[in-house]
Amino acid sequence: MKIFKNLVLSVAVIIALSLVGGYFYFDQKFTPPENHLNVAGIAENSTLSWDIAEGNFHAAVLLLVKIKGIDKVFYMQLDSGSPTTLFYKNSLQSIQSKFQNKINIHEKNNQISMQFSIGNMSVTSDFELLNYGKTVNFESTKPDNIIGTIGTDLFEKRIVILDLKNEMCSFVEKINENGFEAFEFKKRKILMPGTIGDQKLKLLYDSGISGYELLTNKEEWQKYRMPNGNIKKEKGNSWGNVLTVISAPADQVVKIGNRELKLSEVTYVEGTSQMQNLMMKTSGMQGMIGNKLFLNHTLIVDCKNEKFKIK
Repeated sequence: MKIFKNLVLSVAVIIALSLVGGYFYFDQKFTPPENHLNVAGIAENSTLSWDIAEGNFHAAVLLLVKIKGIDKVFYMQLDSGSPTTLFYKNSLQSIQSKFQNKINIHEKNNQISMQFSIGNMSVTSDFELLNYGKTVNFESTKPDNIIGTIGTDLFEKRIVILDLKNEMCSFVEKINENGFEAFEFKKRKILMPGTIGDQKLKLLYDSGISGYELLTNKEEWQKYRMPNGNIKKEKGNSWGNVLTVISAPADQVVKIGNRELKLSEVTYVEGTSQMQNLMMKTSGMQGMIGNKLFLNHTLIVDCKNEKFKIK
C-alpha cells in the first residue's frame, strides 16, 4: 500500500510539473518579442485600399507606404491579428535587385534594417522577414505590390482611427476619449467584449480576416446561422497555408461594447493547426471579428490605454 501511495504521489508530481511546464511553454510561445519600433510623427486621413481575393471585396486593408530612399509606392496589409510588423522576403529581394544600395537584408538573422512611412509618420526598426510574397511589379498602378504586414506593435505606439466608411486611416498620438470603452490588450491581441443574444463573448479583433464579420467554431456557427441559408465555401490563405472557409447567412445582432451591429454572415474555418486552436482556447476568446462588421463605421483603437470606440 505504501509503494502504491508513493507511486500515485510521483505520478501526481509529474502531472503537476508537466502542467506548469506546459503553461510556461505556451505562455512563452504566444508572447510576442519586445517592441523595437521607433515611430515619429503622425499620419492623418491616409487613403486605404482593399485587397480582393476569391470574390471577397474586403479581403484585407491595404495602406500606401514608402521606403526611405526609394521613389516608388508600395502597400502593406494592416493586420491587427499580427503582433509584429514584418516584411515579405520575396518582395523585398525583388526591390533590392532594382535598388541595391537602398535595401539592407541581413541574411544571417533573416531581418531587414529599414524605414518606411505612412503619410507624415515614419517607422524605423530591424524587421523580421517572412518567406512569403511575390515579385514587385514596378509598372503597376494597382494596389497589388504588397510587401509586408503592419502589426499591433505599431498599434502600441499610435492610436489607430480606421474610418472604413470613408476608406481613410489615421495614426495619432492624442484623441478625446469621451465615450470610449475598455478592452483587453493581451500579448498584443485586441480582445473586445461582445454579446450575441444573452451570450457574452470575448472577441478577437483581427483585421487579417478583414472580409468576414464573425469567425467562430463549427458549433457556434450552427447556432448563429440561418438554417436554410446558402452555404458558401472558399479557399483562404494564411501566409501560404491554404484553409477552407465556410460561411452562411445570419440574422443576428452582435453588441460590441455598447454598439449594436448587424451580423449578416457567420463563418468557420477548416484546416487550422492544433497550435492555432490551442492559442484560441488559451486566450479565452470565443470568436474573431473582421473589418466587414465595421464597414459603415469608424473604429478607434487605443492599445496603450486599452480603450476603443465604434462610431
